[in-house]
Parts: sequence; structure tokens; C-alpha cells
Amino acid sequence: MRVVLPVVTAVLVLTGGVSAPGTTVRPVLSAAEVMPFTAANYLRWSGTYAAPTADPWRPGPIRTPRHADFVVGRTHTTVQQAVNAAFAAGGTARRYIRILPGTYTGTVFIPAGTPPLTIYGTGRPEDVRLEYTLDATATPAAWAAQVNPSGQYAEGDPAWEMFQSCATKTSANVGLCATVVWAQAPDLMLRGLTITNTLLDTVDRGTHQALALRTDADRTLLENMRMVSRQDTFLANADDPARIARVVVRDSYVEGDTDFVFGRAAAVFERTRFHLVSSRKPSGGVIFAPNTAPDFPYGFLVRHCWLTADEAYQAAPTGHFGRAWDQGASTTGYLPGITPNGQLVIRDSYLGAGFDTAAPWSPAATTSRPFSARVDEERDLDDVDHNRLWEYANGGESAS
Repeated sequence: MRVVLPVVTAVLVLTGGVSAPGTTVRPVLSAAEVMPFTAANYLRWSGTYAAPTADPWRPGPIRTPRHADFVVGRTHTTVQQAVNAAFAAGGTARRYIRILPGTYTGTVFIPAGTPPLTIYGTGRPEDVRLEYTLDATATPAAWAAQVNPSGQYAEGDPAWEMFQSCATKTSANVGLCATVVWAQAPDLMLRGLTITNTLLDTVDRGTHQALALRTDADRTLLENMRMVSRQDTFLANADDPARIARVVVRDSYVEGDTDFVFGRAAAVFERTRFHLVSSRKPSGGVIFAPNTAPDFPYGFLVRHCWLTADEAYQAAPTGHFGRAWDQGASTTGYLPGITPNGQLVIRDSYLGAGFDTAAPWSPAATTSRPFSARVDEERDLDDVDHNRLWEYANGGESAS
């Protein structure tokens, strides 16, 4: 069923009844301050954070051929088999994997070294479903047994090292390996798929990370996708913390309840709906949790999107737009200039009912660092002693 969402026509720099610069708990950018926060700038740089290289990436719409190289449901039984075949084909030419309608249960690992790959569904995203049930609280041994019950990952396979990196972890739990689709290859395109971590409401409201999609490499493009889980649905990651990874998400739907769009990547979200649900966690849910490198000005850009919440949140508005993820600082506390300092701009978007309009930004993940923004006349938008989560020219019940 097609969901018709409100059209955003806001042009005033006015959010929550407060004009720029806003307040320390709800900062608003001015028309001059917002100018650098464009898709072109978020996607302009590649390489290392220490020495970024001008390398503009301007991805057009995903286009698919009449005849794919591999067809899941015809030439291959599983998506992983088709990915392995694309890896074996090698070369630098783009390869295409078409997935016929159906539900495909199991994980999909796309290793580094895979040729540029486009994986796309036939028909509506709802008709092509990649699903599995994974919980980050599982031990590495339990995860390995669950993910590889019939030995589909074997030594010599393209994704064997990815599997082993999780199966041999020495930590108590498997953590961010609990993902249905995991990509380490650059230039990946996904279109017309539903990816669901079906753990969903089978667990309590505690810390049960259950990723649907994790992308680790540069130049990842997602279009017309549905990503569904509860905590940590989509990780837009940079596997190498010293290097920039860029992601674009268009015309998609993401559902969850806790930090369900998170990561280090420079990511641009356009015409995408982020939907906060209460079925597992009835209050205090959070959508975004960027962990941007502290000296890099571009984390997440959300433009012409919709932030919505279900009826329970609308009845008791306690949802949050986002929070910083102070990754790696659980023992040290937040270290200015060293700890990641999440960066995010939500602009020209619809902010629906269900969010805490007085305090829409939550204290940071990992450290519980209180949210604080600069509102002085000469403010530095990248001050490491403050948060970098901003609003501009939004409309909707939670914006005014």
C-alpha cells in the first residue's frame, strides 16, 4: 500500500517556535549557516580524514539492464550464491544481480574485492524480502552456528574472512556482526528490496542490536529500499575509522526504535521516511546516532524527508530526532577532539507528531553526555565541546 506523506513547504528558518540560533537544547541554523550543508559538500571528499581528497561523487538514478548477469530464484538459489558468482567473475565492470519475488532467509556478505555490484528486486520492495533473525547479545560461537548451519560459508569462499572475523571474536557477544546484509565492497547499489532483521519484538526493550543492513565502504547508493528492525536498523559505516565512506539513500523507508540510523559515514538521505515505533520500546526512542570524526564537518544530511512516529508516540510525545554516538568512550568519557562527535543537519523536512518538542535531541549514546549546542553570535558549528545536531526550515507538528 502506498503511503501518502505531507508535503513540506516550509521556507522560514523557524523550528519549535524558535528562530536561529535557537536554544541550547534545540539549535536552529540561520540561512547563512546552512549554506555549506548541501549534498554536494557531503559527497565531495574521499580518502583519509587527515588528508581528504577532492573527489566529487554525483550518483544518478540506479539503472538496471534488461538481462542481469545473475538471477536469484532462477540461476541461483540464494543471494549469497549470486554474490559469490559475481566475485568469481572479477574485473572492474559492474555486475547485476536480479532477485525474483520471494522471501530469502539468511545472511548476505559482500566482501571487499567484489566488482561494482547492483542488486535489485523485481516488482515492489515488499515483494522481495531478505530476512533473518540475529541478536547482537549472542556469543560469537552461537552466532556462527546460527549463521552457518549448513556450511554455506566455507574456507576459500569469497565471504569466508568476513564470517571468520565474527566467528572468532574474543568478546562476550557478537555486536555489530548481527546484521542480515553486510557489505564491505565499494560502489555497491541496492534497489527495490526489503531487508528485515526479524528479531523485532521478540526481546525486551534492552540493548538488543539487530541490524538489517551494514555498509562499510565508499560510494554506497540505496534507492527504493525498506529496512526494518528495532535497534540499529541501518549502519552507514566506515570500516576504516581513518577513511571517509560516502552513502546516499533515496526514496526509502527505515523503521526502528533505538539509534536505527547510525554510523560514521558521510551520508545523504533524500525523500526517505524514518518511522519510530513503540511496539518494543514505548518511550524515549531515537532515530539518528551519527559518530562522525570530530575534525570532519560532514556526517548525516537529511533533506526533503519525513520523520514520523506511530500512534502511541503521538499520544505521548517522547521520541527524539537523534543523539551523538560517543563511540569508544565508555571508559574514558567524552574526550573533545578525540571521541567522535556526531554531525547531522535535518533541513527542509517534515517532522511529524510524537517527538519531544522541548528536547528533541537525546544525551549521547555510550557516555550519556548531555546535549548542548552553541547559540552565541560567533558560534563555531564544529566546536568539539558542543553537539553538532541542527535543524533548518522544517515543517510539521514537531517543528512548530
